[in-house]
Amino acid sequence: MPRILFLAYHFPPVGGAGVQRNAKFAKYLPEFGYDSIVVTGPGRSASRWTPEDDTLLGDVPDGTLVRRVLGEPPASLTRSERWLDRRTAWQRWWIDGVLRAGRAFADEIDLIYVGMAPYESAEAAAQLARELGKPWVADLQDPWALDEMWIYPTGIHRRRDLARMRRLLGTADAIVMNTGESMRKVLARCPELRDKLMVAVPNGYDAADFEAELPTRIDGKFVIAHTGYLHTALGRHHRKTARARRLLGGANGRVDILTRSHVFLLDAIDRLIAEQPSLEDVIELHLAGVTSPEDVEAGRHPCVRFLGYVPHEQSVRLIRTADLLFLPLHDLPPGERLSIVPGKTYEYLASGTPILAAVPDGDARDLLASSGRALLARPSDSRAMADHLGARLHKPARAHRPAADFPWLERRHLTGELAAVFDRVLRGGALELAA
Repeated sequence: MPRILFLAYHFPPVGGAGVQRNAKFAKYLPEFGYDSIVVTGPGRSASRWTPEDDTLLGDVPDGTLVRRVLGEPPASLTRSERWLDRRTAWQRWWIDGVLRAGRAFADEIDLIYVGMAPYESAEAAAQLARELGKPWVADLQDPWALDEMWIYPTGIHRRRDLARMRRLLGTADAIVMNTGESMRKVLARCPELRDKLMVAVPNGYDAADFEAELPTRIDGKFVIAHTGYLHTALGRHHRKTARARRLLGGANGRVDILTRSHVFLLDAIDRLIAEQPSLEDVIELHLAGVTSPEDVEAGRHPCVRFLGYVPHEQSVRLIRTADLLFLPLHDLPPGERLSIVPGKTYEYLASGTPILAAVPDGDARDLLASSGRALLARPSDSRAMADHLGARLHKPARAHRPAADFPWLERRHLTGELAAVFDRVLRGGALELAA
């Protein structure tokens, strides 16, 4: 059985959407003929972006060899390091640790596969590939320097990172993106990559996560649920500094990140309660995920229930038993398309629960519109959200439909698509762009 060196900083027992992508691929790759040696981070919670979730260890197949980079991760990026664009202590720790771990398996692996972020993993993968004479496959979970939410100090920093991205991806034998839109954007800005094998493999959902029996709710509430991160602090800061950032060129000043929070939904709920006061005792908004002080402050509302980070299995139970799911995304100017589809989107769809989606144009909106399960609004349109919510409140609850409605988005199927990329790379045949 071919063996891959799987570089994945985000891996159980920490949680989050990126962890799930890595863990699920590790879970199902053996079914498609690939064994994995995983090189990963320390497995401890170091920030709000890496919450602990031991339950995800159940996705790692027995016998999977996991090597953790030794030592305590250095402090994260300082302002001076960010402005000077120098390699940081953390970057040195991660890259050097991956190189040491990878070299130890030089005679045991056939291919190097790297799940990003962090994007520094690409540098380690490219160097290992050169040293060991092995092909490597880059999996960009977001479109790196082209990510609309990625904020740089100046346009110079963004251009330098884009050049770094182009240089490193140019050494890869194949590139995996997680949406078709992000793939198109990368090719538009990096036309030299057109000769690479490039495919879009979305995050998807694991049907096995939806097999548990559900409890019967008897609370009489109309529960709206949101899982994952809110971006209240970043959104407010981005609005305050939009003019300066537009002048400096480090961020797309026309992107509105605040809409990727609960702020506009709460405005919609207030509108609805003002029109129908009796709903104040009916509506509950359950927010599951790591929160910031700004998230909590913005959520001081009688209907809000902050659940904190919950294990993934509990998160799935929440979205399956809620009455409505909330999916907010950052807003873009008319005519621009969003390049990401958050990982929660696929689990929301698999749950069968109706979705209130406050999203701009892009793959996410296209997918949700075609599903027939979403109530669509623009990201800041609280009036439209209130109208959708009011209409939903007066409809009888629908039976949950099975996850098998979307078999092409199931994790096992998507792992097969990833394994097909590995097959083509190891065969060494002519590479061509996948549509």
